[in-house]
This record gives sequence, structure tokens and C-alpha cells, in this order.
Amino acid sequence: MMERFSHGNIHAVPRLQKIVVSMGIGKAVENNKRVDAAVKDLSTITGQKPVVTKAKKSIAGFKVREGMNVGAMVTLRGERMYEFFDRLISIAIPRIRDFRGFPARAFDGHGNYSLGLSEQLVFPEISVDDVEFVQGLNINLTIDRSNNEESLALLEMFGFPFRR
Repeated sequence: MMERFSHGNIHAVPRLQKIVVSMGIGKAVENNKRVDAAVKDLSTITGQKPVVTKAKKSIAGFKVREGMNVGAMVTLRGERMYEFFDRLISIAIPRIRDFRGFPARAFDGHGNYSLGLSEQLVFPEISVDDVEFVQGLNINLTIDRSNNEESLALLEMFGFPFRR
């Protein structure tokens, strides 16, 4: 990476800083058990206790009041982050049906990459029999000291499957 992008210092090379895994639970308005199921699934997938997120505003059209539980998220750093990233690339992504790669245009302009999975069942830790509600999840990869081109190169070096 240093030679390819002509970085003069090893500390200028982009690195994976954190991974945020989150679930938005819109149907938690009708059934509060969905929040508990999402927290249980996220903690099983990541190995860390999730934080329950609350609504910042009341929205009458969605029957959401301020302070209601509407999601759960986990921020992974360090060794747990790399362990999760390895499991994501080598085990979970190959289990996605009809998978042709992630788009390379999902960068945010600062080098961070976001992707969404339609169900949590692609992770082998989650048993199909134990799941009450099939729920999608969002994964955000935060990359330090980078732009979109350098982040793409870094993720390709990790073996991340991009669409050609």
C-alpha cells in the first residue's frame, strides 16, 4: 500500500478502525419481543453485548414515540473486530444465496464502506430453529486515513468480494 499510493510513512497507510453492526427494528412498535430477539442475535453474532437504540423523535405516521426502542447496535474494535471481519468474509458471505459480490460504489466519500445483509441466518452461530423473527442487519466498516480508492484497495487486499 505504501508503494502503490506513495505514502511516506507507515502511519499514513489506511487501516480498519472499527466495525459497527446494527439492526433497525421498525416492527418493535407492535411487538417488544423483537428488540430482545435482535439483541440476542447480535450478541451471538458479534460476541459483545449490543446497545439498544431509542427513537430521537416521535413520528405519528410510524406510531413511534420519542424514547421507544427502535434498534440495536454493536461497535467492534481491535481483536474482536478482525475476528468478526474474518468470519464475515470467509463464512457468512459465501452462505448468501445468489451472491455476485458487493458494489464498489457504496463508499461514503471518506473511505468508509457500508453494506446490508437481508437476514441474520447467514452467520453459522444463529440456529434456524431458534430464530423467531428474520431480521436484516447493517454493517459499517470505518477506515482511518483514507479515501474511497485507498479503502477499496485495502478491502480487496483483505479478500472482500466486490462485484466486477
